[in-house]
Amino acid sequence: MIGELLPETAVGVEAYGYEGADTPLYPEEAAVLTRAVHKRRREFAVVRSCARRAMEKLGVEPQPILPGERGAPGWPAGLTGSMTHCEGYCAAALVRVTDLASLGIDAEVHAPLPEGVLASVSLPAEAGRLRRLAAERPDVHFDRLLFSAKESVFKAWFPLTRKWLDFMEADIELAADGTFRAELLVPGPWVGDRRLGHFDGRWTARGGLIATAIAVPHA
Repeated sequence: MIGELLPETAVGVEAYGYEGADTPLYPEEAAVLTRAVHKRRREFAVVRSCARRAMEKLGVEPQPILPGERGAPGWPAGLTGSMTHCEGYCAAALVRVTDLASLGIDAEVHAPLPEGVLASVSLPAEAGRLRRLAAERPDVHFDRLLFSAKESVFKAWFPLTRKWLDFMEADIELAADGTFRAELLVPGPWVGDRRLGHFDGRWTARGGLIATAIAVPHA
């Protein structure tokens, strides 16, 4: 599911249910979980199982993946990527830094957002567009899709800037054809000699899940 949203240079690996939950952790990883509840430990192990398999597909020896600033995963030198998990699903996407500047993915259960959440994560223009999209594609929970897209935006943004990006600092226009554009409402990151003003992404919804992905090319 996640692989179809990525360019050919990137590798996506996913797991459904608890596949990979028994993956041995490196001591450094286990140390991060000393106070974690069982659900957190299980998701941590499964998503790292996905990431290690992605490393192997890129010809890189599997290594510990420790959460860093803002929870961003620390990747081996020469790689960049993103991880995501929700109920019953985990995925990791990796790419060589020579092929892409950044990568962000997110997955969510395909269901409406809890009451009140949309207002806290969306701009007025976005909410208006969601209503029009819902009339065109009533099979998609576009409020949840918007939330997922904003998560992917942040995951693609942070490795390039090392700065926080608020939900209200990106204006996302979703399209019914499985694409979206995120206009950055604050100065964007530099990629080479180019300052980015937007990110382009892709989305899919099926099997009770929504997934979004953003691949940031080099200049």
